[in-house]
Amino acid sequence: QLPFVESGGGLVQPGGSLRLSCAAAGFRAPPYSIGWFRQAPGKEREFVAAVSIGGVRNNYGESVKGRFTISRDNAKNSVYLQMNRLKSEDTAVYYCAARKGDYPRTTQQDYDYWGQGTQVTVSS
Repeated sequence: QLPFVESGGGLVQPGGSLRLSCAAAGFRAPPYSIGWFRQAPGKEREFVAAVSIGGVRNNYGESVKGRFTISRDNAKNSVYLQMNRLKSEDTAVYYCAARKGDYPRTTQQDYDYWGQGTQVTVSS
């Protein structure tokens, strides 16, 4: 089991920003690529972003390209999701996930470990 600690969720107005964090003691041993997914009420879980082990490669969902940025600090065993220009449709529970492999895959079935999620609400 890979214990995650997710943080940074909350309530923000449209157009605002939030930064989500995901930390786990075992991110580097063995090395994992990390993804963020989200699930809104009544909807299926959706891919948001993913980053490779070294942080060089990343992928983004179409709905967040140009607004969200994923990054990682392996020295701190942490991955971040910077979310800018937030919209009401970004409201969801955001999940951090890890997989044993370098490529930042975009489908949830490829991920081995999941966090508990953090709520993001975008509302005026």
